[in-house]
Amino acid sequence: MSQDCLLHGHFPDKPHIEIKTESDIMSARRVARELAKELGFSAFDQSRIITLISELARNIFKYAGRGYISIETIKGRNGAKGVKIHAIDCGPGILNVNRALEQGYSTSGSLGAGLPAIKRMADEFSIQTAEGKGTYVKITKWLN
Repeated sequence: MSQDCLLHGHFPDKPHIEIKTESDIMSARRVARELAKELGFSAFDQSRIITLISELARNIFKYAGRGYISIETIKGRNGAKGVKIHAIDCGPGILNVNRALEQGYSTSGSLGAGLPAIKRMADEFSIQTAEGKGTYVKITKWLN
């Protein structure tokens, strides 16, 4: 991977799942389910976390061909527990992030619901992207 890929300097020094096949998406979902259940997330929020992972991993697979997902347990200042999910790739990047975050916008003929849904379901959301250098999405979901 090129040194000017967003991966360099941004990927957390945490265990991660490489996404390069459909079965890797399923592996990421399984890890997310186990962690969310272990932390005590409700069945509803476990489903949301699994959906978040699915959408992020599918975007990596579909648009970049290869990338990484990292899921970590975090604690907030008030002692709240949560999960932080990092998704990063060295793909083509997103040319217009604002458009990509609009419900219904798609460059691939899909429904265009992925990124807008991710942003809505996450408690915290950030995205960094650069043409030809990839995309880095970081989201947090807190245990309520």
